[in-house]
Amino acid sequence: MELVIDRLTKQFQNKIAVDRVSLRLNNGVYGLLGTNGAGKTTLMRMLCGILQPTSGTITFDGMDVREEGYRAILGYLPQDFGYYPEFSAERFLQYIAALKAIPKKEADSKIKELLEMVGLTKERKKKLKTFSGGMLRRVGIAQALLNEPEMLILDEPTAGLDPKERVHFRNIISSLGKNRIVILSTHIVSDIEYIADEILIMKAGQIIRNGIHKELVNDKEVSVWKCVVEEKEVEEFQANYTVSNLRPHEEKTELRIVSKEAPTDTAIRGEVTLEDVYLYYAQKE
Repeated sequence: MELVIDRLTKQFQNKIAVDRVSLRLNNGVYGLLGTNGAGKTTLMRMLCGILQPTSGTITFDGMDVREEGYRAILGYLPQDFGYYPEFSAERFLQYIAALKAIPKKEADSKIKELLEMVGLTKERKKKLKTFSGGMLRRVGIAQALLNEPEMLILDEPTAGLDPKERVHFRNIISSLGKNRIVILSTHIVSDIEYIADEILIMKAGQIIRNGIHKELVNDKEVSVWKCVVEEKEVEEFQANYTVSNLRPHEEKTELRIVSKEAPTDTAIRGEVTLEDVYLYYAQKE
């Protein structure tokens, strides 16, 4: 299977939200990384066929995403996941299955399987209004998988989750890319660092860098430096460099700086992480 995005553009009045994006994606998990306002949600909504592009095309195995047949193989978890608070998890999934025209016997079997996969079998009869944010996102994943989609789109799926729930969610997602295309958008690097087969960095509506984890952290354009400075100098360094971290060091401050050139004569080169690469490209002029 193959998703082809060709010169995709979306303009709202004077603002270009997505700017001539072109990609070819096959089976696997793709992490779409970008700050809020980068154009991720607009791109996701076009990939779902919810939003019409100003120009450009999106096809899945040659089928335009606006065709009815595409909806049958699409699973979508939006950033703002709507649900009925009075429904139990099981009842809600039965309702979504009916909307997707899945036969009842098939739906009941699939719902049982999915509730087990997302760890909600014991809570299946409880009302959704009693669920934590993490539990609701797990219900969201289950509803997106009801029709066994070949294309799965997850928009900021870990938003509002605590660290434990985020790890649980990542473990679920990592197993989903074997037989389908999964696109996960986020502004949190750790969400995709270890589960994405390929990472796409988006800024100002464009994909400005993409590649596998190993390629990105070995990017020759990105260097990381550690240097110790006086506390009174910290503000100046923050104004002139991308400071990814700082911590007290005796009576001074140790800075971790993402920069092509060494910020001081005594700076020591550090190991580049995906977060460093993301910061570099997100702040690059």
